[in-house]
Amino acid sequence: MVETSELLTIKEASEWATGYIGKDVTPSNISYLVQYGRIRKIGENGSTQVSKPDLVNYYQAYNGSREVIFKERLGEDLNWALSFDQYKEAETTKHVHRLHPYKGKFIPQLVEYFLDSHTDKFKTETYFKKGDIVLDPFSGSGTTLVQACELGMHAVGIDISAFNALIGNSKVVQYDIADLQNELTRITNALSVFIKNSNAVEFEEKLLQELYVFNNQYFPVPDYKYRLHNKLINENEYGTEKEKLFLPIFERLVKEYGIELRQKKNDTFLDKWYSQHIRTEIDFVFDEIKKIKNPYTKQIVSIILSRTIRSCRATTHADLATLLEPITTTYYCSKHGKMCKPLFSILKWWKTYSKDTVDRLQQFDRLRTHTYQFCLTGDSRTIDIAKQIKARSTEFGNLIETQKIKGIFSSPPYVGLIDYHEQHAYAYDLFGFERKDELEIGPLFKGQKLEAQKSYVQGISDVLNNCKKYLAEDYDVFLVANDKYNMYPTIAKNAGMQIVNQFMRPVLNRTEKDKTAYSETIFHFKNK
Repeated sequence: MVETSELLTIKEASEWATGYIGKDVTPSNISYLVQYGRIRKIGENGSTQVSKPDLVNYYQAYNGSREVIFKERLGEDLNWALSFDQYKEAETTKHVHRLHPYKGKFIPQLVEYFLDSHTDKFKTETYFKKGDIVLDPFSGSGTTLVQACELGMHAVGIDISAFNALIGNSKVVQYDIADLQNELTRITNALSVFIKNSNAVEFEEKLLQELYVFNNQYFPVPDYKYRLHNKLINENEYGTEKEKLFLPIFERLVKEYGIELRQKKNDTFLDKWYSQHIRTEIDFVFDEIKKIKNPYTKQIVSIILSRTIRSCRATTHADLATLLEPITTTYYCSKHGKMCKPLFSILKWWKTYSKDTVDRLQQFDRLRTHTYQFCLTGDSRTIDIAKQIKARSTEFGNLIETQKIKGIFSSPPYVGLIDYHEQHAYAYDLFGFERKDELEIGPLFKGQKLEAQKSYVQGISDVLNNCKKYLAEDYDVFLVANDKYNMYPTIAKNAGMQIVNQFMRPVLNRTEKDKTAYSETIFHFKNK
């Protein structure tokens, strides 16, 4: 029994938590904790209260203890300021940074820290100024390009992946918003008409009704999640039992509405990971995109479709990043603590991402500066940067030749961690881009053994040696890496550079299930 004096309203709880951790905690943050069983709900809607002892137990982990734990495990030279712990997710994924998912990207605040004009006890001097040119030879999703634009700097990105380059370029283009909205409305209306008489729509509505009743009975919110969080229930056993209980309901509806759970062929990613109904809608929207005349509008609408179909893969909500086997039936979802289902239409996500994209582009338009940003598709070990840029913009190409590039801010791939082409396999299938997996540096399929490490060192060294030709004499190079194999001193030597400083930062809010203390280093290279 909780003492009345220890009960707080949602608003009172948010005010208490804000003061306790020194960071803004909104009422919706507290409601989230209640909904997901992190703290108990006491009372009904309209008079919901929470227990102050529950709040204390939860927030103790955030009131400085994380910094202590990380430094105990990783060393006192850890720069906690570079954790950016004070920022909410909405700030670390601000405006165009979340136009499309990308595994392994760094947050914009990290780029901004080294590019902007501020100094502190760790960053004792400024390295870049407005009008400078910044290079990112491993551009990925284009974070450096976007932040350079926001800070009044020119930027060049390079990526071996054609789709990565598309993402980066899509973020920095200034669009005709009216034309974009018109095209999105046209395609949305056409898709709505296309699927209006589809059995899949009625099937999904009926399935949702059945799931709603079932989940309320067996997974009541927030009681079930609270019991789960406090280990009062065996999730695996209970979830498996309820999966089997619901399966006959699902199978009956599939038969009743004639739903095609799989495609007839299984040759490509698009064949394997999408139901026939989803695939038909994807092809329909892609055909509509081909009708768009404005090339920039066509580009960003293609990104919206790619983002949409990524969210519609036949996988569980807890397995979006890794993909094990296609899911074609209802399943117990460990992420949401209830029975969930695969998708049978893209319409909901298409509408959501269409609106979100327009909003994000408009937000960025208010911050962008009139500077040059391009992401080139190519191999950073050999590409002629000035020539490639000049082919796109004579003015910018001339600027690179006369002014030179002031420096690099980049996060090279980690050795043996990610296959950068494979994470967007659906987009390569859909858009027909040529894959160049064999040219990736340090890909997952090569592993992390000694031979892979040697290949990685050679690859990064070759990139720096090629890029040096375009750098100013007093360049500054910043490379973000988790160098557990101590490769970067050799890389610096091979590139004729010296490491003049190292900034260690804790990595928080990781998406991986492994939540152990983890850091990465920002290496500062200069000319010897």
